[in-house]
Amino acid sequence: MAARRSAELSRAIAAVAPGQPLREGLNRILLAGMGALIVVGDDPEVLSICSGGFLLDAAFSPQRLSELAKMDGAVILAGDASRIARANVHLVPDPDLPTSETGTRHRTAERVARLLDVPVISVSERMASIALFVGDQKYPLEPIPRVLNRADQALQALERYRTRLDVVTGSLSALEIEDLVTVRDIASVLQRAEMVVRIAAEAEGYVAELGVDGRMVRLQLVELMGGVRDERARIIRDYLPADGSWTVDDAISVLASLETDQLLDLGSVVSVLHLEAGYDDLDVHLQPRGFRLLSRIPRLPEQVIEHIVDRFGSLHKLLRASVADLDEVEGVGAARARAIKDGLSRLAETSILDRYA
Repeated sequence: MAARRSAELSRAIAAVAPGQPLREGLNRILLAGMGALIVVGDDPEVLSICSGGFLLDAAFSPQRLSELAKMDGAVILAGDASRIARANVHLVPDPDLPTSETGTRHRTAERVARLLDVPVISVSERMASIALFVGDQKYPLEPIPRVLNRADQALQALERYRTRLDVVTGSLSALEIEDLVTVRDIASVLQRAEMVVRIAAEAEGYVAELGVDGRMVRLQLVELMGGVRDERARIIRDYLPADGSWTVDDAISVLASLETDQLLDLGSVVSVLHLEAGYDDLDVHLQPRGFRLLSRIPRLPEQVIEHIVDRFGSLHKLLRASVADLDEVEGVGAARARAIKDGLSRLAETSILDRYA
C-alpha cells in the first residue's frame, strides 16, 4: 500500500516518475523491445560486486541509456542518476541471498537490492514491464492510465471521508461550546482524521509515481487536505493530560501505528490515546482547553493563544471570561480582548446553529 512505502522506495519511485530523464530512458528501452538491468549507485560497495564491463563516467541521457541497454550486462548509474558510471557489467551478488524471483535478471536485481540497499531497476523484455527493487521491497511500475485511475479513486474516497470529518468536527465544536464532550466524541473525530490522513498518504504515493502527469491530482489533494493535520493536532492538544507525560507527536504516532481493524474500533483508539489517565469509559466527560477554537479567531498569534489557555485552563472558563479578564492576559490588550470575546461569541452561535439547524 502506498501509505506504507519506505522513504527510500518513495524517493526511488519519484526518480523514475514521468518527466524524469531516467523514466524516458526506461520507456525507450521498452519501446525498443529490449531488457535492462540498472543499478542507481556507484559507491565502492556497488563496485565490489561488479565484474568486467567498461568505465564510462559520461553524462546521463535517455538516448545513451537505451543504446547501452543493447548489451547484455548491467548499467551502473551515479546515485543521483546524473551520470552513467559503467556499462556491460556482470553483477555478482551473494548467491545465498533469498529471492522470490525466477528470471535471471530479476533474481540478480532483487539480490543486489537486498545486499546493498540501493535502487535496482529491471526491465523485462519478454513481459514488457519495469520493476523497481529497493531493499526487501519490489515495486512494479504500472502504466500511467492505470495509476491515474487509482489516484482518481483515492481522491473520491478522500473527498467523502473529508466531508464526514468536517461534519463530526463541526459537531465537536458545538459540543465543546455546550460543555458536553465525551471521550467517544474525541475518539470519533480523531478516528476520522486518521482515516483521511491515510487515504491522503496513498494518494500522495500515486502523485509521486505520476510525476509530471500528476499535477492536477496534486492540486486536488492539497485542496482536500487543507488544514486537516493542523486541526487534528489542535484537537489532541486540547485533551492531552496536563502533566505533559504525553505529547501531540506521541498521540499521532500511536494512531498511525494502529492496524485498520484497530482504527475502526473506538475502544482501541481510546486505549492508545492517553486522553486522561484511567479514561477507558467512552462516555466520560471531557473539557477542552480551547486551543482549537482560539485558533479560529483571525490574527491571533500562537503565543497569545498559549497565554490565554494557561490563564483560564479550560474553554468553559474562557467563554465566561469578560473583556476585562482577557485584557489582563499577557500580550492581549483591550482591542484584542474585545476581538477575542466577539470571535468566541460568533463561533459559539454559528456552531450551535449548525448543530441544531
